[in-house]
Amino acid sequence: MHRRCKMPSCKTGIIWDLCFRPDGSQLIVAAGNRVLVYDTNDGSLIQPLKGHKDTVYCVTYAKDGKRFASGSADKSVIIWTSKLEGILKYTHNDAIQCLAYNPVTHQLASCAVSDFGLWSPEQKNVSKHKVNSRITCCSWTNDGQYLALGLYNGLVSIRNKSGEEKVKIERPNAATSPVWSLQWNPSRDEAIDILAVADWGQRLSFYHLSGKQIGKDQSLGYDPTCLNWFSKGEYLVVGGSNKSCALHTKEGVKLGVIGEQASWVWGVAVKPDSNYVAVGCQDGTIAYYQLIFSTVHGLYKDRYAYRDNMTDVIIQHLITEQKVRIKCRNLVKKIAIYRHRLAVQLPDKIVIYELYSDDAADMHYKVKEKINRKFECNLLVVCSQNIILCQDKRLQCYSFQGVKEREWQMESLIRYIKVIGGPSGREGLLVGLKNGQIMKIFVDNAFPIQLLKQNTSVRCLDMSASRTKLAVVDEHSTCLVYDINSKDLLFQEPNANSVAWNTHYEDMLCFSGNGLLNIKASNFPVHQQKLQGFVVGFSGSKIFCLHVYSMSSVDVPQSASMYQYLEKKLFRDAYKVACLGVTDGDWEVLAHEALEGLDFETAKKAFIRIKDLRYLELIHSIEERKKRGENDNMVFLGDVYSYQGKFQEAAKLYKKASVEQKAMNMFTDLRMFEHAKEYIGSGDPLDKKMLITKQADWAKSSNEPKAAAEMYISAGEYCKAIDIIGENGWADMMIDVARKLDKADREALSRAAMHLTKMEQYPFAAEVYSKMGDMKSLIHLHVEAKHWEDAFTLVEKHPEYKEDVYVPYAQWLAENDKFDDAQEAFHKAGLQGEAVKVLEQLTHNAVIESRFNDAGYYFWKLSMQCLDIAKDEPEKRDEMLAKFQDFQRKADMYYAYHSIQRYTDEPFTSHLPEALFNIARYLLHMMQHGIPHGISKVGTLYALAKQSKNLGAYKLARYAYEKLQSLRVPARFQEAVDLGSVMIRSKPFQDSEELLPMCYRCSTTNPLLNNNGNFCINCSQPFVHSFVSFEVLPLVEFVLDSSLTDEEAVQILDLSIPKPKKGERGNWQESRVGQAQTLRLGDDPEEADDEDDPFNTKMMTFDHGDTEFRPVKVSRQHLQTMSRSDVYILKWPKPLRYQFFRSLLPDVTITQCPKCNKLFHTDDFELQYLQKGHCPFCRSSLDD
Repeated sequence: MHRRCKMPSCKTGIIWDLCFRPDGSQLIVAAGNRVLVYDTNDGSLIQPLKGHKDTVYCVTYAKDGKRFASGSADKSVIIWTSKLEGILKYTHNDAIQCLAYNPVTHQLASCAVSDFGLWSPEQKNVSKHKVNSRITCCSWTNDGQYLALGLYNGLVSIRNKSGEEKVKIERPNAATSPVWSLQWNPSRDEAIDILAVADWGQRLSFYHLSGKQIGKDQSLGYDPTCLNWFSKGEYLVVGGSNKSCALHTKEGVKLGVIGEQASWVWGVAVKPDSNYVAVGCQDGTIAYYQLIFSTVHGLYKDRYAYRDNMTDVIIQHLITEQKVRIKCRNLVKKIAIYRHRLAVQLPDKIVIYELYSDDAADMHYKVKEKINRKFECNLLVVCSQNIILCQDKRLQCYSFQGVKEREWQMESLIRYIKVIGGPSGREGLLVGLKNGQIMKIFVDNAFPIQLLKQNTSVRCLDMSASRTKLAVVDEHSTCLVYDINSKDLLFQEPNANSVAWNTHYEDMLCFSGNGLLNIKASNFPVHQQKLQGFVVGFSGSKIFCLHVYSMSSVDVPQSASMYQYLEKKLFRDAYKVACLGVTDGDWEVLAHEALEGLDFETAKKAFIRIKDLRYLELIHSIEERKKRGENDNMVFLGDVYSYQGKFQEAAKLYKKASVEQKAMNMFTDLRMFEHAKEYIGSGDPLDKKMLITKQADWAKSSNEPKAAAEMYISAGEYCKAIDIIGENGWADMMIDVARKLDKADREALSRAAMHLTKMEQYPFAAEVYSKMGDMKSLIHLHVEAKHWEDAFTLVEKHPEYKEDVYVPYAQWLAENDKFDDAQEAFHKAGLQGEAVKVLEQLTHNAVIESRFNDAGYYFWKLSMQCLDIAKDEPEKRDEMLAKFQDFQRKADMYYAYHSIQRYTDEPFTSHLPEALFNIARYLLHMMQHGIPHGISKVGTLYALAKQSKNLGAYKLARYAYEKLQSLRVPARFQEAVDLGSVMIRSKPFQDSEELLPMCYRCSTTNPLLNNNGNFCINCSQPFVHSFVSFEVLPLVEFVLDSSLTDEEAVQILDLSIPKPKKGERGNWQESRVGQAQTLRLGDDPEEADDEDDPFNTKMMTFDHGDTEFRPVKVSRQHLQTMSRSDVYILKWPKPLRYQFFRSLLPDVTITQCPKCNKLFHTDDFELQYLQKGHCPFCRSSLDD
């Protein structure tokens, strides 16, 4: 600690108190009955302030620097501004003892003998609080919440901002130990508030805010009168009756004396945020000191130990930046570190620590030994088993138990000492003396060895890793390097203040000086860069530098040194330097330089470092070739140049080595075909073809397909050429190539045909297949192109491919809704089952999608398909006929249900109520034999109920509503059904007679719904419906006598004379009886009675109540009496028989669809045909 006094002595009386302005520019002093203000820069008195009439005991400055206060024995407190003007004065009943400003609210606490007051600028009055003992000192906590009062009775009272006591600290021997000074630690880094208390029991104590004591009392040995903390709370200054001012740690450990005085010290103040201390004495002296804390430290390789807060030792690992702190709780005077040992000198002992483990990264130290003796020394060194103390010219070696083992006396003052390693207990020391001698001392040897002597004094020393070279910095700042064995001076460099050899590389050292770092490798010139501080270590690429108080490691790339070695082609030395630390770019340069220098081992290591697999593969291949006996370095160098992109140089080397083929291959791979041609052998056709092929490959990859194709053709690579032409769609070029090809080259021709097909150039493709004679592929081509006629022509010649044509043809027709043609195609292909499957799938889809008219159409198509199968395959006849009947029934039902579904699901309908009524009745009759998938009974009953009610069939409507109540009705119909069910009960329980159907066979009036089926309840004759309005047609079905065939019956009917309709007859009458035909002219004959018609007689041939249906059976004679116009024949294909119907009302015109054999009222059919252009049921046009 260096100190100097700056303030002149004050002769006005005792200095009772002093304080600094917060910015440190002024010192306020309580001297006599005045307040003195000094300038801290030069110690001059700025102004004495007069205002008190008696001795001023205390002064304090507000934290914001706007005002300060003084308290006096005249019982008054004066508030002063920073401009030194008094602005306020208030009084107490007794002399003012102490003052303190709240650091946050700037509230002033003023303490008198028996009370204390709290004043703030916002208050008019000062609130005062009585205390039962004399107040001697006071201090606020950092947060301004609590005020500590030191009392003469030895107690400490802690009050809140309102003056209420919160904690009372009872202290041992309080009655004989008045508290004379206290202050809270101002550090904001501490987790808790710490109060330092000094009493006249000659103790220094520390307390928590809670009143709990921290640690033990520190005995001072004198009566303390004042204490003050440093701004950051790291140190404490105490003054008192010992006429001095002492520096303590924050735990109270005494570090040393700041200044001896001639009288008691009554006041001490620390300048904010600095190391200046002001001291006020009883004799009026004001002393002003600057404290300078010297660096105490030690270094060994990458471990740096230094002193912190005077009592702690911090060990820093310079590589990992890890730090550990050892608390010594006493003044640390010297530090030494070596390998796993650490020695710390305290005022009364030396403590030796060791690492817990041998791990290089371990940072945990434990105490090994303590030497409880006081030592005086200038330098301290530690070894594995000893400590070395240096005092002037003398070196002393002690064991860790404190036994002096050896002593060396030097001729001159020791200026530098360093442990340079060695076996445990036998380490060597390097010692530099003021007279220029450099000695080597072994711990176990009493005789120093002189290494060399120079003329100038030694400042710094270091020895190289192999102990062969010595670097010295002398008093003239010159760095001198010697060979230890020959004692020769190898070289010297100016402007050095410290030097260090690289611990990883023998031939490299660094030295610092003039703000520059100098790195020297071997005998090469020095490389310089800026660096502040002293070099103290050099390890690999890290340089350890001490600047002021901090140690740092600086990464220094060794690039410059590496390049110096590379210039001399010293690749292995350059590699060693690179290992110390260079950039990736430097490694790459080293690798390439070594490769070009054919030092493959070094190049390999360097390429491994930068992970360049390409060059590693090259080196590996060269090494393998060397093992096989190749030793032409020119070829190897050519390979290296080619890898580096120096192609022309590589080619020249290949040519010199007579391996032109390698040059040609290289240029070919590089697509430098013009250069490659220069190295082609003497007209070798294979080389030429290979070159053209590679050139074509390049043209293809460089997006020049036409050029590539032409080159492939010229090289004879037709398949590759055809693929390129095909990818680009050049049809003309493709057919030209195909025409030039021999028909034996089938692979190339088939590729050409395939590409022409993709381009839809079918005629060209057909030409190629014809050239090849590949009929199967040609047929497939026509099928793919949908050229069916050409395909059929070929199939006629080659029937073995029949299935290959007709199956896809049938599928195409089915996809295009040409089902008739599709059936024929499937038949021709012999795949009836496939046809049925297609139709069944279409039917299923139509039902799922609620296209019931389509479903009906598809079922009709299926039924006709079944008929065809039954005709062609007799063994399946019965099964197919059963399916025919089932599919016909489903077709009828789906066709009819389409109208019901549209009525229930869509807002509008094109059908009349009577039609919907008849359709619903028809469906309900049909449902008695099963309901196909998708048809809703609820929808049918709902439509029937509504239309029955509208048309007056109330009985049937009631029946429908009752049935609906027993079924699960969709929510959208539920309300209408419930309402209809109630409302229909208000109607009469009968059906309108107009609606009741009449049987045209027996003239019986039938109910609207027959639970047994859709036939007459009397004669069981089935009703025949018009397939638009579904009204009952006036038709009666009859069957032929067993002696007649269908064809004979048709022939007889065709020969019959048509009967004229009523109103159409003229004055002539034609008739036929047996074999005679007569024509009568003249008066109208009497109308023949219809009852004489033999068919009418036949119709009545049934038994009333007979459960079995007896159809009307007619003979040849009966047929001859019938008019052809009254008979409708449904000509079903084999194996079915024709159906014959007799119209009983010839005036009612009926139309028959020849395709589906459905019967219609002519008006209904014509309307539907005009609207749709085809039969409403089977969708066939009459034109067909």
